[in-house]
Amino acid sequence: MRIQLGIDVFLESRVDKVAGLRVGLLACPSSVDGDLRGAVERLHRHPAVNLVALFGPEHGIRGDAQAGSPVASATDPLTKLPVYSLYGETHTPTAEMLRGLEAIIIDLQDAGVRFYTFLATALYVMRAAKAAGVGVILLDRPAPIGGDRLEGPILDAAYTSFVGPYPLPIRYGMTLGEVAHLVNELDIGCDLSVIGMRGWSRALWYDETELPFVPSSPNLPTLDAVSLYPGTCLIEGTNLSEGRGTTRPFEYIGAPWIDAEALVDQLNDLSLPGLRFRPVYFVPTFSKHQGELCAGAHLYVNDRDKFRPVSAMLRVLQLLKRRYPNEFAWRQPWAKGARPPIDLLWGSDRLRNCIDSDEPVDSLIESWQSGLREFERMRAEYLLYK
Repeated sequence: MRIQLGIDVFLESRVDKVAGLRVGLLACPSSVDGDLRGAVERLHRHPAVNLVALFGPEHGIRGDAQAGSPVASATDPLTKLPVYSLYGETHTPTAEMLRGLEAIIIDLQDAGVRFYTFLATALYVMRAAKAAGVGVILLDRPAPIGGDRLEGPILDAAYTSFVGPYPLPIRYGMTLGEVAHLVNELDIGCDLSVIGMRGWSRALWYDETELPFVPSSPNLPTLDAVSLYPGTCLIEGTNLSEGRGTTRPFEYIGAPWIDAEALVDQLNDLSLPGLRFRPVYFVPTFSKHQGELCAGAHLYVNDRDKFRPVSAMLRVLQLLKRRYPNEFAWRQPWAKGARPPIDLLWGSDRLRNCIDSDEPVDSLIESWQSGLREFERMRAEYLLYK
C-alpha cells in the first residue's frame, strides 16, 4: 500500500472539516502531497477550502531565506494571499494575524529533533490558536529518521527557548502530529485535530517510504544530513563550522586551525558505532569562517541502526576540546544576558560543564537514561501509529 500523507487523506476524505470556514495555512517548501504538488496550491484551488491567509516558518513559505535570516510578512505572488511571517518580528501569530480565521491548518515536515524550529513554530501556533478560539488541523508527515528511536536528555524547563520549546529528548521518535497531540493534551488544550497518514509504520526511515524527499530547510538538503543533525547541530554551539555555506551542511565539521588528517585518525580510533570520518577541506560561503579555508572531518553514517548521533557527538566534542584546548571555544550568547547557545541546544548546562571539566561522557550519557525511559512510557499513550 502506498503511504498517504496527512494532506492526501485530508483532501480525499476529511476536507469537510473546513467546509464554510475561513482557513489559514502554515506551510513550507516540503509541504507537498505524494505527487509533489504543493499544499498551498492544492488548498488554494480546492473548491471546498476557503484559504484566506498563509503563515511561514523559518526559511519562509517558499524556502528562500537562509537559516537565522528574518523573514518579512508579504503577499504571496502566486496566490495573492497575505503571508504572515513567524520568523521575523514575531515567532507567534498575533491576534491581528488570526483575526477572522476559524481554522488554521499546519502542514510542516518535522525533523524529529527538539531543536529544529518547525516544532516550536507549530506549538506556538497552537497556543495562539487556543487564545484566539481558532481550531487547529495538523496534517501529519513521516518522522524522517524513524519513529521508534529516542536519544538525549530531556530539556530542563528552565532552558525553554525557540530551539527547546518543551521538555522532550533531543530525538523524540514521534511524528509532528504525535508530539503535537502529546503537548496539547498535557499543556496547551487547543481544539486540535490530527489528520494521520495511512500506511506509515514507526520503523520506516524516509527513504523507505517511497515518498519523494523534499528538503524543508536549505541546510538539511539530504536524509544523510538529517540523520546526523541530532548530533552535529551541537557544533552550532561551538566556534567550529557545522558546514553551513557548503554543499554538505551538518555533514562537514571544521575550522581554520584544525589538522584534518590527524583529527580524522583520532576520530576513527574512537570506533564510534555506525560512523566513519574522512579528512575534508572547505571554504564556507556564509556563516562561521566565511571565506576562510577550513579543515576538518566529513561524517559518514555507515550503519544507521547502530549509530547514535547524540552520544557520538559528545565524544567528538570531548576529543576536540582535548586536542585544541586553546582554540576550541563555545559560541557566545546571541544577546546580553542570554544563555550560551550550546546550553539552549542541549537543554541544560550539563554538556558544557562536562566537556569543560573533562569528565567522562559515559556518565553524562547514563544521566539521561532514567528520564528517557520515563518519557518513553509517557509517550506511548500519544502514539498514533503502533
